[in-house]
Amino acid sequence: MWLVAGLGNPGSKYLFTRHNVGFMVLDNFLAGVGDPIAKEQFQAVTTKFKMENQDIVFAKPQVFMNKSGESVRPILDFYKIDISQLIVVHDDIDQPFGQIKVQKNRGHGGHNGVRSISETLGVQDYIRLKIGVGRPPHPKMDVADYVLSRFSPEEQTRLPEFLNIASDALESLIFDGYEKAATQFSGRTIEP
Repeated sequence: MWLVAGLGNPGSKYLFTRHNVGFMVLDNFLAGVGDPIAKEQFQAVTTKFKMENQDIVFAKPQVFMNKSGESVRPILDFYKIDISQLIVVHDDIDQPFGQIKVQKNRGHGGHNGVRSISETLGVQDYIRLKIGVGRPPHPKMDVADYVLSRFSPEEQTRLPEFLNIASDALESLIFDGYEKAATQFSGRTIEP
């Protein structure tokens, strides 16, 4: 069984912000498999479904980003999912918009959601699907303000294609394995 945790902040004011792109990837993927029924448990909106021969749980923690681990840990424990079967999908300012990166066993890189998960689990050896949202356009712009802002109109037109590629990467991680998915999708960028 796999746990895919998409990171974001709860509430409508954060719905389409860069920081919530983890939620967007999960929603996009689920729309492609018929939107299975979701429920609320462990401070998250979870969706358990079967795809081919794999049992998969998608989780969108409904705690704020810096407490993501408080939701992810109980889900892993309840379903008895091994850390090697955890994928965390989150925004990454170090990747330009439209680019993704697949990694595991890396530091949090300043991402508070990843920091919370690593601290709560006591390890960082899990898979991460990093969704590039780019850096603030002006050096003086606060990074927190930037990630909590919405995508630009131009980015919004390219977002569906980007979410589809991220969903493909997620599917590859589950069915092809980390090495193949990382080779195929790390650094992959949508065409401008």
